Amino acid sequence: MASLKELKDRIESVKSTQKITKAKKMVAAAKLRRAQMAAEAARPYAEQMEKVMGNLASKVAVDENSSKLLAGTGKDETHLLVVATSDRGLCGAFNANIVKEAKVKAEALLAEGKKVLFYMVGRKGLPIIKRQYPGQILKHFDTSEAKTPGFDEAKAIAAELTDLIEDGKFDVAHLFYGKFRSALVQEPTTQQIIPVALGDDTAASGTEGAVDYEPDEEEILAELLPRNLTTQLFGALLENMASEQGASMTAMDNATRNAGDLIDNLTIVYNRSRQAAITTELIEIIAGAEAL
Repeated sequence: MASLKELKDRIESVKSTQKITKAKKMVAAAKLRRAQMAAEAARPYAEQMEKVMGNLASKVAVDENSSKLLAGTGKDETHLLVVATSDRGLCGAFNANIVKEAKVKAEALLAEGKKVLFYMVGRKGLPIIKRQYPGQILKHFDTSEAKTPGFDEAKAIAAELTDLIEDGKFDVAHLFYGKFRSALVQEPTTQQIIPVALGDDTAASGTEGAVDYEPDEEEILAELLPRNLTTQLFGALLENMASEQGASMTAMDNATRNAGDLIDNLTIVYNRSRQAAITTELIEIIAGAEAL
């Protein structure tokens, strides 16, 4: 059984940890509001941009001269999984869930005989993928230097992905990130970003005859394809930021409450041990007095 000094030191240690987790929770809560507003503000634009791109893509003839962002390479052999995670921990299972989603996709593609490569964004998912898929990481984009990954980082990632597909490094790219639903729920999401995915509702939306594009669709696509890729990546980074803060706030709240429970339990053990020690001393004194 631990001594009274050891119990007291442990109680003080847990109290110090509780102060840290409580402070971290308050910081995450303060950041969450701004991150949530940014993610929710960007969401309609990104969704509408994706719909417009799908509508435009359905109107043009795809051939060998088409942009690879629209048509791909014409093959479906090499898939690039763009896995966006955070650079910091203390956010529960947020990063693990995104990596798990990417691993499920990777295993399904490998079972079909496809080649799988990874493009990692952020640091937390990198060690897991490197350990389980050695030699399959095509590139790692480090966002640790950015205080808040934003449009500049999304533009740089989009430029690198464009160069990679132009060089024939992959045929299809899928993006993995955590979509913010609430502080308690962050949904791991998969999205095909290269080539442009044509949704099932594109033809059924009834907008084909209602929209007349000027200039023609090919010219608009040439301008919008790089912008759409950047927009989708930017939206994913914003969703990740809000999800990370929500997961961090929830995890630190749980840690603070668990620390409180542990302090209560240790305090009970300390008081019982102290009472037992006092009782033992009294018995020894009484026994000594009677012996005299």
